[in-house]
Amino acid sequence: MDTKSSDFNANMENFIEFMKSQNSRWNKIPSRYYDMYNVKRGLRNADGTGVLAGMTSIGEVHGYVMDEGNKMPVEGKLRYRGIDIEDIVANCLAEKRYGFEEVAFLLLFGFLPSRSLLDHFEKNLADFRVLPPEFTEDMILKAPSKNIMNKLARSVLALYSYDDNPDDISVPNLLRQSLLLIARFPLLIANSYACKRHYFDNQSLILHNPVAEYNTAENFLHMIRPDNQFTRLEAEILDLTLMLQAEHGGGNNSAFAVHVLSSTDTDTYSAIAAAVGSLKGPKHGGANDKMRAQMNEIKNNVKDWNDKDEIYEYLKKIMLKQAGDGKGLIYGMGHAVYTISDPRAVILKERAGKLAEATGHMDEFNLHASIEELAPIVFKDVKGVDKPMCANVDFYSGFVYRMLNIPRELFTPIFAMARIVGWCAHRIEEITTGSRIIRPAYKSAVKRLEYIPMDERSEPSPEDIENTAFNDGINIKGKK
Repeated sequence: MDTKSSDFNANMENFIEFMKSQNSRWNKIPSRYYDMYNVKRGLRNADGTGVLAGMTSIGEVHGYVMDEGNKMPVEGKLRYRGIDIEDIVANCLAEKRYGFEEVAFLLLFGFLPSRSLLDHFEKNLADFRVLPPEFTEDMILKAPSKNIMNKLARSVLALYSYDDNPDDISVPNLLRQSLLLIARFPLLIANSYACKRHYFDNQSLILHNPVAEYNTAENFLHMIRPDNQFTRLEAEILDLTLMLQAEHGGGNNSAFAVHVLSSTDTDTYSAIAAAVGSLKGPKHGGANDKMRAQMNEIKNNVKDWNDKDEIYEYLKKIMLKQAGDGKGLIYGMGHAVYTISDPRAVILKERAGKLAEATGHMDEFNLHASIEELAPIVFKDVKGVDKPMCANVDFYSGFVYRMLNIPRELFTPIFAMARIVGWCAHRIEEITTGSRIIRPAYKSAVKRLEYIPMDERSEPSPEDIENTAFNDGINIKGKK
């Protein structure tokens, strides 16, 4: 780095630090204002229930009932187009067949397909599992990224330029774009992963083309493994995780992002790229990565995985911010809607147990089960709050991926590979029925101020800032 660049960076860092000291206070709204104006922070009511912001016929997330104004916990239910996900999974397992493509058809078109319709749907997906000529070279390999979710979002936006009819929001065109994205997401993710391994991990660059006869789960395992090898059990488990994560109602952050952008009549690629960015966040889809990191820490610090007292004490240290990432959270536990149980976690736990038995990971499976049992007790003892706390889907998904030898950096992209189905369905629903741009109100918390001419301004001192009320604003006249 040359001297000028070094000086510039040093000056920029100093300037940013100075501005932080000067105006950080003006960007943090005191909590009392939210109470004063009855603002629902995070679009949540005081009891934790979500503010009703829309309607959907695509997915239903049910975790509590309201009884005379009181929130009452119930066993969690997840329904796709009114059909219980447990019934969908149970039938696929009983018939020993894959189910993600059936779920995708159901969510997109609103009904369960016949065998011939599903065959036709799967053939269309197979035909669409190809990227535009030189797309991988120009859009992925020439701009490698350590984070595959960021690369995925960039790739989605780039696909706009390869679409002959990108801005048409008629339903037939939206369905065409939806099928293309559902088919291409596994390929975009696999190629981005191969690029990341090559440029940042010093591994050989190996790119595999998808196989027409394989479904989504099979193709993904085929593409991310240098030797292309996978077992039927591995593909079945991955297919199950895709089924469970394909949709979760219109209120989850990424689906809501799709609704917000789609309400402007923007193009599909812009709306889906925004959803990818939302899912990347550690409070949303990125939570499975946080869960995996914390689980590794627990495994390294708890000497006896069968000693529940030792596990309890370490979980307590995490909640007291004496261990973990310092945020006092046990990742993978609790959910915004589910109370007694998350049906996705219940289903995945059962299959994870079978996979753990087959792969020799029962000790770790039992450790997960003990943490699931003890975390609510620790939460009650530390916080003094007695409320239901269930394991969510992230609690077991990361464990399942690890048993499948899927790298940690692919956990959240796999989530996106499944959820693209729900996003596309919600986009079609919003454009078809929404009719109005989503535009909630924000209350201004600062007084109206007069403009101060340049020659009458000076930099506010720390004392000026300290002695000025938040809502008086930052236009402080200093001494000449």
